[in-house]
Amino acid sequence: MNYNYTVAERFMRYVQIDTQSDPESTSNPSTEKQKNLSRLLAEELQTIGLQDVETDEFGYVYATIPATTDKEVPVICFCSHVDTAPDCSGTNVKPILHANYQGQDIVLPDDNSQVITTAKHKYLKERIGDDIITASGNTLLGADDKAGVAIIMDLSNYLMQHPEIKHGKIRVLFTPDEEVGRGVEKIDMQKLGAQFGYTLDGGERGALESESFSADGAVAIIHGVSAHPGYAKGKLVSAIKIAADFVDALPKDTWSPETTEKREGYVHPMSIDGQIEKTTVKFIVRDFVTSQLKVHEDKLEAILKETVAKYPGARYEFTVHEQYRNMMDILKDLPHVTEYANEAMLRAGVQPEQHIIRGGTDGSRLSFMGLPCPNIFTGEMAIHSKHEFVSVQDMQKAVDTLLHLVQIWEEKA
Repeated sequence: MNYNYTVAERFMRYVQIDTQSDPESTSNPSTEKQKNLSRLLAEELQTIGLQDVETDEFGYVYATIPATTDKEVPVICFCSHVDTAPDCSGTNVKPILHANYQGQDIVLPDDNSQVITTAKHKYLKERIGDDIITASGNTLLGADDKAGVAIIMDLSNYLMQHPEIKHGKIRVLFTPDEEVGRGVEKIDMQKLGAQFGYTLDGGERGALESESFSADGAVAIIHGVSAHPGYAKGKLVSAIKIAADFVDALPKDTWSPETTEKREGYVHPMSIDGQIEKTTVKFIVRDFVTSQLKVHEDKLEAILKETVAKYPGARYEFTVHEQYRNMMDILKDLPHVTEYANEAMLRAGVQPEQHIIRGGTDGSRLSFMGLPCPNIFTGEMAIHSKHEFVSVQDMQKAVDTLLHLVQIWEEKA
């Protein structure tokens, strides 16, 4: 399409707004500052001319691109999240545009020890000739997921300027708190009113993801026996030492994030918090096959039971809670949702590649809330780190893909 893209300019503005979410917070959204971007996006959507624009107390943004066809077309939703990850600072992000990148090492100016290289980042080599945006060395960039936000905003802008393009009603949704696993908690699905959705939160150009981990959380509470350490012989049983023994008993060369890849699941201790009398170990449990979660959890509890049994007087509690499920469990019965995205990429001159997500997205949970929702590329790379980067041309290709996608839904209706 012959279009004066606004995606890079929008992206460079959005990343400068600090929207880091907080896993320790119990409020919705987890940080008030996320709403600063939500409010700005709502204002811009209104200026562009979208209908039903609103942002609510939880930081969600809803808006409508009205249909331009008389056909009955399913309502589709495009969704991205406004928050950035707690793993790395999102305060005072200074985006830098490296025009016509030629493969050189990128030394980040605010911390010269931060060097982005094609040796460390293989995908960067594929983007030689593109315009690359990075941060300045002290922060993450925020391409995860402000690249997605900027892509949806650019698409909205284009469609409102070109009513001759035939498409059904489109809903725009921006969510907070995706990075802390709470991105869909307060969505009003009735208000959203869409039948199918696509998250814009993927990586390499052409990446199309319709399969994610299934995920549980597990909590092991170990109860020891407290005693005055000066008079503790034969009495004290340290829950801290039992917890250390328990974690040490986990397999060393398998079953962990650092030893698995592709379709392998894992069990990962996330935190230990304790005193002599009571120590809590929190785990995340991940697998692509939902039924395997129970297998992992049973094995984990067996290791816990065996460890605690070595310490007379100690006991344990073990609980499991569901986090999200593999969206393929839903999407396998609706292959056209993914096939249309495939076709849209081909029309945009992009070679689609089916990727699996070793994690979850808002789309994982939305799929189980009645909005089947694959994930489309944005170009975001080296996410949650100071080396994060994005190609402007990748973002533009994502805009092209969405433009073809809305027309395919209308054609097939």
